[in-house]
Amino acid sequence: MPPPSGADLALPAQQVEELVKVINKGLRAFQMYPPNNPMYQRSQQAIQEAFLPIWSTTPQLVFTVTETDLIWEEQVVYHQPTRGESLSWMLYKDGMRMLRFRPGVEAEEVVSFLQVVTRARLLPGDAADDLLTLLWEQEFLFIDYQFAESVSDGAPALEPHPMEFGGAEPEAAAATNHQQVVAEVVENQGLLPEADEFDSTLYFLEPGEVRTLADQVAHEYSRDVRQASFDALLDTFELQPSPAIRGEVLDLFDQLFPNLLNRGEFRSVAQLLREFRTIAQRITVLDPALRKRLESFQASLSEPAILAQLLQALEDSTIAFEEEDIGMVLGELHAQGLETMLTFLPSLKRPAVRQILEQSVDRLGAVHVETLLSLLSNLESEALPGAIALTGRLKLGAAVPALDKLLAHREASARRAAIQALGAIGSPGALAALEKGLEDPDRVVRLASVTLVVERGYRGALRRIETVVMGKGEHDLERAERRQFFEAYAILGGPAVLPQLGELIEPKGLFRRKESTEVRTCAAYAVARIQVPEARQILERLQSDKDLPVRNAAAGALRNWRA
Repeated sequence: MPPPSGADLALPAQQVEELVKVINKGLRAFQMYPPNNPMYQRSQQAIQEAFLPIWSTTPQLVFTVTETDLIWEEQVVYHQPTRGESLSWMLYKDGMRMLRFRPGVEAEEVVSFLQVVTRARLLPGDAADDLLTLLWEQEFLFIDYQFAESVSDGAPALEPHPMEFGGAEPEAAAATNHQQVVAEVVENQGLLPEADEFDSTLYFLEPGEVRTLADQVAHEYSRDVRQASFDALLDTFELQPSPAIRGEVLDLFDQLFPNLLNRGEFRSVAQLLREFRTIAQRITVLDPALRKRLESFQASLSEPAILAQLLQALEDSTIAFEEEDIGMVLGELHAQGLETMLTFLPSLKRPAVRQILEQSVDRLGAVHVETLLSLLSNLESEALPGAIALTGRLKLGAAVPALDKLLAHREASARRAAIQALGAIGSPGALAALEKGLEDPDRVVRLASVTLVVERGYRGALRRIETVVMGKGEHDLERAERRQFFEAYAILGGPAVLPQLGELIEPKGLFRRKESTEVRTCAAYAVARIQVPEARQILERLQSDKDLPVRNAAAGALRNWRA
């Protein structure tokens, strides 16, 4: 049978999850503080308040208890695989399989229940009591529970046999019985076990219990005590309303953050930042100054000086950081850090760090488009090349006007990057802007432009290319560049431009000037790009041309002519 959907439940599963979280936090507070402690009292109040919206919707809460989960209405509302920290395991290991809360439990009984669970957890192994016994003593009115049935060892119960005393000769009968017992002992003396054969241990552990005990001991030795300390500080901040105490907690984290970053504890930093964000959303009544300090931790990480130091440490460190840890902390950055990361990105040499940084940059750029566009307008920024490349990776159509303006930048490298970005975007507006690069003063920019125009099949650039082919361009082209323009002209123009190319190779008319050998050779290569019979006829005629480069171009084209 499928689990009930959200619409079939009496109340949202998230609301029950939040209640269990509050109960679990209260359990930790009851373990750490005495009842007269403010933290203890604050936790008790938080639990009572968490129950109130529950009872307005449903008359009871029934949880199924497993080793790692608490299940309500077939929904897992609590999951903790680590047994040493698991509320569900504390209940499950002593046999509890079902737990029911009813209205009124929040007044006193739930706190008493958690105190009993804490006592049961701390009982020594040879204690006569267990969780079930301790719960019986409480006689709860609003809490029901079911425990797994105990399994006996299969030994038959001993039936009492009353002793019959004869009235005539009790002493004689006793003497006779004594003699019989002594005789039996002497007869079976060799069959009785020696005392050394008995294990002196009162209780024997099953193999599964031994493994569980060993796992718990190993977990205790490997437990991250520092993370537990962080959790305690966060609980103190959330449950203690005093501004002075909350300020002290933030003072501690002010000291901890630089040390964590310097030690490369990126996962811990990211987890703390997420906790800060969650607490800021959960505490509705918070002193404005404290809220500003709480939210400043994430913003400070994006400050140029701190972020630059962090990225430099990643580049220079000999420690092999976990890629997931680096990605987690970089994923917490604000838009403010975008410029710093774009500045550092070209200089990074470690491929793993570079890849993670690119992913973070792409994420920030996609979310904060306005910040990215403002970087494109800052012509003096060191992040400009990275920002231009980012618009291309994101295929950001909104960046086309800014990239168009960058085609007039004094640095050829910036113009070349803008051409590449426009080609990656590939929209009609981007290709129209890219067309301007065909007349750029820099040869590399012109070559990049003509290559992208051909790749995109943009026929709108044919007029500008024809100007260059006909020798009316503004710049002198060397042979390789000229040939590329001629071939682009043939690819984009197709058979329609074959007459113009033929006129350049074989001018007709008495007074028509013959073009240079270089121009005619480039035209021959261009004709070879137009795979039609008329083009082949031109190439066949050129095999007897007087210019050797033209003859060679025609011969090579005919050898490679398609079948």
